[in-house]
Amino acid sequence: MALNNTYDARLLQVQQETAVGAGAMLLLLTVLGTAIGMGPVGWLTGLAFAFATWAVLARALHRTRPRSFGPANRVTLGRATLVAGVTALVADSFQSPPPVTLLVALTTVALILDAVDGKVARRTGSSTALGARFDMEVDAFLILVLSVYVSTQLGPWVLLIGGMRYAFVAAARFMPWLNAALPPSTGRKTVAALQGVALLVAGAGILPYVLTFATVVLALGSLVWSFGRDIGWLWRNREGHVTLRESAEPAATEAYSSVASVPSSLPALAASGRVTSSSRV
Repeated sequence: MALNNTYDARLLQVQQETAVGAGAMLLLLTVLGTAIGMGPVGWLTGLAFAFATWAVLARALHRTRPRSFGPANRVTLGRATLVAGVTALVADSFQSPPPVTLLVALTTVALILDAVDGKVARRTGSSTALGARFDMEVDAFLILVLSVYVSTQLGPWVLLIGGMRYAFVAAARFMPWLNAALPPSTGRKTVAALQGVALLVAGAGILPYVLTFATVVLALGSLVWSFGRDIGWLWRNREGHVTLRESAEPAATEAYSSVASVPSSLPALAASGRVTSSSRV
């Protein structure tokens, strides 16, 4: 009974941190809405992201019952708060011109923090599969939102950057061999980092149209190459593949380092605290 009470107390403390994170998102949305006169579409989209993040993360934590939320997850939650603001601004941009400077500032900080939470996790010894997946989902959604924003300037083809990962996830449901663990790759990490930087530069509008177009094309091309290379590796090694669930080696270390490292979805995050799919997307 005492042991159960201890677990319940830890879970309550962890859940309280997720509630604080949701409150921070609501506060940021309120500040943004007041400052720029955000319309209903921006409000509803931002609120939907905040609620979904809180609900899915709370469920995942309830299932895994970690000892503590952890410093790295706090950084990721802070980044998710910034992503909520970016999401609201991008949604609102369909109704009125967005405050580009504010959008770029929020995105820049979010991208910088992406390099922080992994280092914090490693230095504090708090790397977990759940934390890695949380990091991945925040990264992937930010790239998706940025690709939506840039697509309004360059064309719908830019959506391939944000949608490719989710297409890979969907395909893996029908082709289980795509769920196999991939070997570490510096190239994969570099390509993943390039996507956020390229979309940020394009969204900022600091380059001439031709250079902006070329930058995003380069980012997409590198992403197609990276996916193609890894899918080819997975196909060649599909016989007797080992998923991360079956592997004894945790994938949290590499998963923290790139947007395209673990093919998972928000429902998967809620359903399990372990990474069960490949380290590709």
